Amino acid sequence: MIAINLPNIKTCMAHLLLKETFDDFLFIEGEIVTANTFTIDGFIQKKFFEKDTGLIPEYTSWSALRDYCFSIIKGKRTPLSFKFIYSMSPDAIQKLITSASLDVDPHEIQGLYLNIKYDGEHLICITGTSFKSFSLDKTLEKAWDGYVQKFFEGCGIEYAKMEG
Repeated sequence: MIAINLPNIKTCMAHLLLKETFDDFLFIEGEIVTANTFTIDGFIQKKFFEKDTGLIPEYTSWSALRDYCFSIIKGKRTPLSFKFIYSMSPDAIQKLITSASLDVDPHEIQGLYLNIKYDGEHLICITGTSFKSFSLDKTLEKAWDGYVQKFFEGCGIEYAKMEG
């Protein structure tokens, strides 16, 4: 787990809300505080789709909710705060495991998370790794933290790893 400061808020917000940068991530949950507090649960209600055939994922992709979140945030006033929790998709997790040559069973991974929080002044990202059972192995966590930093670099999102 690492904490990352995202000092160029305007650029990062453009990537979050206007560009497809984060669209492949799954949206776990979020909260946007403006004149009201909006809480969004990314968990898909499968019963809503019960007549549909095919595999229904557990969580909604960010691409499906990005415009909705943007509609809440846009305006003359910046939000008082927000937090978005994203997870890497299972397919992307498998690719990370393969590319990093890790000896990790992808079925044992609960999620690889990005927690992006804005408090009215600062925008930070905290990474997280969760297994379905206890593990002392930190190789996946280190690979995920490295991936996130490379992801920000590749997207041109300025960041600074926070110490302490």
